[in-house]
Amino acid sequence: MDAPLILGFDTSAAHCAAALRSGDRLLLSRSEEMGRGQAERLMPLLEEMLNAEAMGWTDLDALAVGVGPGNFTGIRISVSAARGLALALGIPAIGISSFEMLAAEVAPAPVQLFCLPAPRGEAYTQFFRDGRPAEAPRQIDPAAPPPDLTVPDSCHVIGANAEQIASRLPGAGHIANPTGITSLPDALTRAALNRLQAGGEAPAPTPLYVRSADAAPPRDAPPVILP
Repeated sequence: MDAPLILGFDTSAAHCAAALRSGDRLLLSRSEEMGRGQAERLMPLLEEMLNAEAMGWTDLDALAVGVGPGNFTGIRISVSAARGLALALGIPAIGISSFEMLAAEVAPAPVQLFCLPAPRGEAYTQFFRDGRPAEAPRQIDPAAPPPDLTVPDSCHVIGANAEQIASRLPGAGHIANPTGITSLPDALTRAALNRLQAGGEAPAPTPLYVRSADAAPPRDAPPVILP
């Protein structure tokens, strides 16, 4: 596919971020910090970006959406919007994790451990091999990584708390880009472009939840559903 037009967006944290990309060229990128209100702001923001480039929804070839990990409600806002738009427009929606966005910021290596900030001072981590996810993500304490978190020699530890985590993992190599994602909307659409160009099926995006919800389950029994 030549220069596919991709609209990407992410509301997995306290922001509403979006980018419009035509192939390797980033046309427009915006990120608005907000603790709440992403559900009301997302669609107007996307329309503003399309209008700014004199484009419409039917010009798009694909959508990209951040699937987390991150804020539970925020992830659901953008993922549900992406699935609905993809269905209405008849184009693929590509779910991109925050780990993949971070991976898009650095050159691939044989083994990399990507790290993202998690609640209560912890970190989300995921191993990548040759630029692709190799294991399921997990949540760890950077000051005391679990004993079964072992790394091969010259593993690159990258992202939030990278220096702290690497210092406690025998065999960890040098630290690349410890500051994390430079531009989330750019990284999101670049990762989606790579996936799109690689071909294959594009399953509907689903939220990436590494930890359980903080909300406690209801104490009352659920209502009886009548036949």
